Amino acid sequence: MFQYDFMLNAFAAAGIVAVVSGLVGFFLVMRGQTFAGHALSHIGFAGATGAGLIGLSALWGLIGFTLAAGIVMGLLSERISNRDVAIGVVLALALGFGLLFLHYYTAFASQATALLFGNVLAVERGMIFTLGVLGVITLAGLALIMRPLIFASLQPELAEARGVPMRLVATAFLALVALAVAECTQIVGVLLVFTLMVGPPAAAQRLTTGLWSGLIVSAALALAEAWLGLVLAFHTDWPASFCIALLSAAGYFAALAMSGLRPRLALPDVDV
Repeated sequence: MFQYDFMLNAFAAAGIVAVVSGLVGFFLVMRGQTFAGHALSHIGFAGATGAGLIGLSALWGLIGFTLAAGIVMGLLSERISNRDVAIGVVLALALGFGLLFLHYYTAFASQATALLFGNVLAVERGMIFTLGVLGVITLAGLALIMRPLIFASLQPELAEARGVPMRLVATAFLALVALAVAECTQIVGVLLVFTLMVGPPAAAQRLTTGLWSGLIVSAALALAEAWLGLVLAFHTDWPASFCIALLSAAGYFAALAMSGLRPRLALPDVDV
């Protein structure tokens, strides 16, 4: 398997994205904002297809749209909370625009399939470098806001009373989620973003009670599922995204069975 360059590229790209998705997704699940991650991926699809229509790189269109949408959602976080219907309509509209752009640029149709379902086996070395840079930026930003983010996530009323800039923290976090979503889309596609950004973090929060242990388990599960998915895809000739999604679901349900009625997350084992 490792005699093929495309498999080496796939393992490198999947490893970078899995670690970033596992760490960022942990806070996404903890804050109950998983639907926001799904929304950003749909909006990013419209950005990617629109970029292809005007001759730009699909990746930068994806990043631009998801980043802009993440910032807007963060700024309007109080106004859009519990507005699932409105968000759902926006998601459908975003996919509709993606379809419209494909209608006028049919040559992009093959790339659109990869955007929707992922094609990690086609990742090139240049993309690995780009994913690495984006991963470093995302994790550096997460480290920068981690303390106020933890405080605002677990004790929002107390954090606001202590003067934590809640809207700024929410906006910065969703901007980081947008970058993570853009990276994750390159591996598993727009429609399977939950595979790496929700499955492993949700399982980790079922298996652990501490913050740091949860983060480590989340990243480790995402990495294991991504790499084992590639191994399974190589030996079965099944789509890699399906294999990763299968392992993600199996990992979550196994964690659910093991945890029983254990609380999802206790107070963090750090002084916030």
